[in-house]
Amino acid sequence: MSKKILLISQNFYPEIGSAGNRIKNIYLLLKDRGYDVDVLTTDPTYPNRKLYEDERFWDHEGINTDREHIKRIQVKNKKYSQNIINRLFYYLEITIRMILFVLTHKRQYDIVFVTSPPIFVALVGLLAKYKYRARLILDIRDLWPESLKGVGVFDYPIIIKAFKKIESLLYIRADNITVNSKGFIDYIENYPKVEKGSITFIPNGIKENEIRVDDINTKPFKVIYAGNIGLAQDNEVLMDLAKELSKRNISLTIMAYGIKREEFVQFAKEENLTNVHFLKPCNREECFSIIKEHHVGIVTLNESEVFETVLPGKVIDYMACGLPIVASVSGFSKEIIEKQNVGYVSKSRNANDILRSIIELYKKPKLAQKMSLNGTKYVRSQFSWERNIQLLVDIIEEVPQK
Repeated sequence: MSKKILLISQNFYPEIGSAGNRIKNIYLLLKDRGYDVDVLTTDPTYPNRKLYEDERFWDHEGINTDREHIKRIQVKNKKYSQNIINRLFYYLEITIRMILFVLTHKRQYDIVFVTSPPIFVALVGLLAKYKYRARLILDIRDLWPESLKGVGVFDYPIIIKAFKKIESLLYIRADNITVNSKGFIDYIENYPKVEKGSITFIPNGIKENEIRVDDINTKPFKVIYAGNIGLAQDNEVLMDLAKELSKRNISLTIMAYGIKREEFVQFAKEENLTNVHFLKPCNREECFSIIKEHHVGIVTLNESEVFETVLPGKVIDYMACGLPIVASVSGFSKEIIEKQNVGYVSKSRNANDILRSIIELYKKPKLAQKMSLNGTKYVRSQFSWERNIQLLVDIIEEVPQK
């Protein structure tokens, strides 16, 4: 008899972004392997609820009609607030409603897989472990609450200390821990009672049919920034870069969402940056088709120690579409981009330095093509969901240690 698995995640299909896509792929691929999988999630709200009134985002008929295995709780708070305090209350409402579901749900499970952040949802997974007498796999996608301090908007020592206690409890009580960035491993292993070598790296990835290996892009040279523009991203350097690209009549596409997007839109209007083109978020297939029409992909992260551990999903997406990357990042992301020769990383983190790298790729199409091929090759070997799901299957099938 196949194992029964409960996936718990705030984010799930059809939500855009790395978190929703990660759990969607895990759900579908585990089902393909013959497991009996349920998902406990919410109605889609990220980055905003209204976005999902568009039927284009509901493009997987199998999930759309699967009401038996997809359990979506209703959240009264209709807005994914930009205010951090309001967002914490939003997370708490989700947590309470998920706890009520777990306490009243009659089905039994062998495995509970819960993904964090938010850390409160991870606590639901811990409760489910004991309620169902199941093994708990704790999936860490971001170091929370460290990332709250990293964006510089939440630094209440008493609350942070409480969150750290919860974080420690989760690491200790989890039967297995998975992470989507190698940079998280050292941090987690430094916690007391977490065994060295006990954490499994399962990166965000790409389905084989998403990798775009086409002919060389001969269209007019264009640069793209795709994804979130929030508190973690360096919006200032993006706006400065937009001005510099305008002086050279180089097109910049901003296919983005997030709390800093409107600030960028307003800036482009005030500066009359006719080279900047803003696109609304779209579903994953459309997103990849648009990225493929460009020649360079931009990545930025604010300069903070916690962001040295992350690998933005857009880095993988750009490589899958064959785009050389020009980035203002450090740590794990910098290591991959430079070691695999898939782009350039700015040393000074300013727009002029980034611009020089873009111009170099514009003037040297053979170099750009080499980086493009390096990227698609590396994605296929390291970030294939069809391959990496076996890492999770091995955890599910291992003999319990606790």
